[in-house]
Amino acid sequence: MPLSATEITRSGLWTNNPALVQLLGLCPLLAVTNTAINGFGLGLATTLVLLASNSCVSLIRNQLRPEVRLPIFVLIIASFVTAAELIMNAFFHDLYKILGIFIPLIVTNCAIIGRAEAFASRNPVGISALDGLAVGTGFMLILILLGGMREIIGSGTFLANAHLMFGDIGRQMTITLIDDYTGFLLAVLPPGAFFGLGFIIAGKNWLDARHANEPEVSNAPIASTT
Repeated sequence: MPLSATEITRSGLWTNNPALVQLLGLCPLLAVTNTAINGFGLGLATTLVLLASNSCVSLIRNQLRPEVRLPIFVLIIASFVTAAELIMNAFFHDLYKILGIFIPLIVTNCAIIGRAEAFASRNPVGISALDGLAVGTGFMLILILLGGMREIIGSGTFLANAHLMFGDIGRQMTITLIDDYTGFLLAVLPPGAFFGLGFIIAGKNWLDARHANEPEVSNAPIASTT
């Protein structure tokens, strides 16, 4: 039975979030999330690549021979990653320099090739595009959340360097939460990313366990005793 749009969206955003459940794409997740804007930039590029590659794979799925399927998938993903890299270099050059090697490394993100193989190659283009959008958005939200946490704890600010994404108007978006804050160095170093991701995963598991233990509310009508 095919999944509904709601189930696909819920799976990508929460129940099978690649960063929290499948633990895929940890290299960029842990490396670039020292600010929320860095996480947003890489997450947006990853989401667009997922959306485009899932759609393309679904369109040609019936024309591919099984023995060349995976190399073709990798070639498609690499093409869209190259396009995303060129666009970022042209329009967001300063952010592109900060993210560096982690933009072309989107090709190696197991979540992207995994969705192409497990979902897009077996489903129509519409729901395959929705799956790519949901999975990519779920990954991007964790990048932003982890980057925001590390930025707040490490620097006492939020949305610093927003002008890298939004131009001059982004300079007014930076929020200073703690004045004269000396910073907490561990938060912006790689070990801080591991701690932060661990707390986020623990929070998700706690919420899932709490929801599972909640009693189900029956919608059945109450029988009359009169």
